Amino acid sequence: DNSSEFIPKCRTCRRQAREQSGEGDHHEGLSSDEELTPTEVDEFQKSKDNVLEDSRKIFEEVHADFCDIRKILLKFQEWKEKLPDSYSDAYISFCLPKLLNPLIRVQLISWNPLEQNFTELEEMPWFRAIEEFSDAENVSES
Repeated sequence: DNSSEFIPKCRTCRRQAREQSGEGDHHEGLSSDEELTPTEVDEFQKSKDNVLEDSRKIFEEVHADFCDIRKILLKFQEWKEKLPDSYSDAYISFCLPKLLNPLIRVQLISWNPLEQNFTELEEMPWFRAIEEFSDAENVSES
């Protein structure tokens, strides 16, 4: 197994390259394997921007009543109030997660919990809408 020999040789090669190039900001013990080059950072940012731009267009041609979680849940609440037997027979509580999944995923595309100023899930509008719907269901059942 040459893998144990490979790692020190790579480190030695990188250290020699740093010494020759005059890089003085390397801290011994930190891995440079995970460092991104400026080109890689730019490519990642461009790719991320493209994904975010495409995500804004996903529901562009969809009627607002069918791409807004709050409005969708209001339709289900009306159904439950007007036709409770039909609502119950349709097992809506099992269907809603699958129905709302793509809408929530689009909302979470840009969410990054590792950023310093990220929004908590509980503060997001879709989360509050689901929470209100759940509270309304619990009140009507009790």
